[in-house]
Amino acid sequence: MGQGEEMSVITAYDTRAARSEEADGALLANGFEDALIGYGYQFNYPIAVYSRKRCIDILMDDGIMDYEEATEYFDFNVAGAYVGESTPVFLDDEYDLTELE
Repeated sequence: MGQGEEMSVITAYDTRAARSEEADGALLANGFEDALIGYGYQFNYPIAVYSRKRCIDILMDDGIMDYEEATEYFDFNVAGAYVGESTPVFLDDEYDLTELE
């Protein structure tokens, strides 16, 4: 950043905008399209970034899993799955950071 420039802080995200552009080579998590926040890069590899909170909500949407079951399933089977350099990441957005102030 140059002198006199201010850093902007992202306070919200628009998932429609995130889904409108795909990063070539990013691996996507099937069934979690509505939880996609956007794309990032680790070294030269594109990665999809998802909302952890929304992923868990999606797992609970059908009423088969409660919060505890959905969280356990998500942590082990979704976030815990490594499928290569472009494995998606899951932003832990479950907590309200304003509560920490």
